[in-house]
Amino acid sequence: MRLSTALLPLFRFLLPPTLIALTYVYVYPVLQQCSFPLGKRAETICHFDGSDPTAAAPAELAPFRLLAFADPQLEGDTSLPDPNAAWLPSLARVGEVGVARAVEGVVRRDVPGLLQGYRKKLDLWGNDLYLAHVYRMVDWWTQPTHTVVLGDLLGSQWIGDEEFSRRTGRFWSKVIDGAAKVPQDVTDVSGRIEVLGQDDAWRKRLIAVAGNHDIGYAGDINEHRIERFESAFGSVNWEIRFRLANDTQPASSSFPNLLQTTPPTLHLIILNSMNLDTPAYNPELQQQSLDFLDAQLHPSNHPSNSGTVILTHIPLHKKEGICVDAPYFSYFPEDQGGGISEQNHLSPEISARILDGLVHEGSGGGTAVVLNGHDHEGCDTLHYRDGTTDSEGEGEGGWDASHFNSVKSRSTDDVSAGLREITVRSMMGSYGGNAGLLSAWFDNEAGRWRFEYETCMFGVQHFWWAAHVLALVEVGLGVGGLGFLLRERWSNGAQGGKVKEA
Repeated sequence: MRLSTALLPLFRFLLPPTLIALTYVYVYPVLQQCSFPLGKRAETICHFDGSDPTAAAPAELAPFRLLAFADPQLEGDTSLPDPNAAWLPSLARVGEVGVARAVEGVVRRDVPGLLQGYRKKLDLWGNDLYLAHVYRMVDWWTQPTHTVVLGDLLGSQWIGDEEFSRRTGRFWSKVIDGAAKVPQDVTDVSGRIEVLGQDDAWRKRLIAVAGNHDIGYAGDINEHRIERFESAFGSVNWEIRFRLANDTQPASSSFPNLLQTTPPTLHLIILNSMNLDTPAYNPELQQQSLDFLDAQLHPSNHPSNSGTVILTHIPLHKKEGICVDAPYFSYFPEDQGGGISEQNHLSPEISARILDGLVHEGSGGGTAVVLNGHDHEGCDTLHYRDGTTDSEGEGEGGWDASHFNSVKSRSTDDVSAGLREITVRSMMGSYGGNAGLLSAWFDNEAGRWRFEYETCMFGVQHFWWAAHVLALVEVGLGVGGLGFLLRERWSNGAQGGKVKEA
């Protein structure tokens, strides 16, 4: 049997599924019609003779389009075998345990451990490429104005500086290739105002939020971890305001001829929520975060035509059953400081502090949105006042929460009076390579900012691996089959020539 007759039919058989798989992998945002919610939908009219064709209005993109990722959690040397360990350690014990026992150790422990180490290295390499693929495809297709990773960029706060540097290098050179951290001259200027769409540099800037795997929880955050994170990814607490490009906006539909003296602005707050709760290992660092939070929530920062987007890591407090993660706190032993070692949500008190600052009495809600990560499954909720506490904010802080879609289906008034919190599902392969798409625009009719959110999910990492393994198999079958076919034809031709000579 000729090898070409076996390889080429197999090549032809696998070609359709390979092309289908590669097509999905490389254009999945197009096939899924992933897009940012529109700031204004297209309006059409029936055109009759003499009617004005300009009455139809095209769709409008939102001026602020935020591409949000959560919890990539790049792993590294902590998941790999010790590089300084012996290659086959059982062989070194031949004199101690004998040849038979040493060989048994090689077969049962050393070789499986060695293969597992190589498999993990391959897994880390593929994971970087998978995350990079998700970022690159969604960024290319949706064209965001801004991009954020909502914490847990790396896999552990306990790693040493060398490993931190290696993972940071992988993050910038492989996973988010082509992006850059927000410059210090932007993050260190309080009250900075930029015009939306005026600076193209934001297209390639990445807003990095600090997570527990980056700097730790309140019970183990220290100055060194803060400094190395800020050196690699930017400040942990900063804010910026963006105003609309057009300086004159109608005040409302009720008074269309009046113009606002100040254009609508969108306030972006990047908040380190890792040390807002107590007890904290470093009270001074905690106070810095609390002071920053209180300054940003001051009523003077929230004029009537402004909107607020808070980007942080730990979700606000919600009752058990609302999201996958229920409220949970654990603490270090007293001899290790007794601080917070783990938490799923912020405390009710800190959550109420944030919500009260964003939803002022008499102003209603809806002009702010909170985006965070941490809960890998993701969650979309609406916070609203429960009306059960006094003016001092006792108990749960006067706030309750429900699934956003369930409230939205009942009443748009409830949505307008509450505050939406979006916990973005993780972009890790086991969670489908998720990307969040937040649009923000100023609604001239209502005189307020609007926020809408969609998701774009690639699929588990096995899709990425399967498509590329199939492609490699196809290349091998095609090259091998064609090579054997040419060799067989050449061999037949040579034999035919010899017969002719004879």
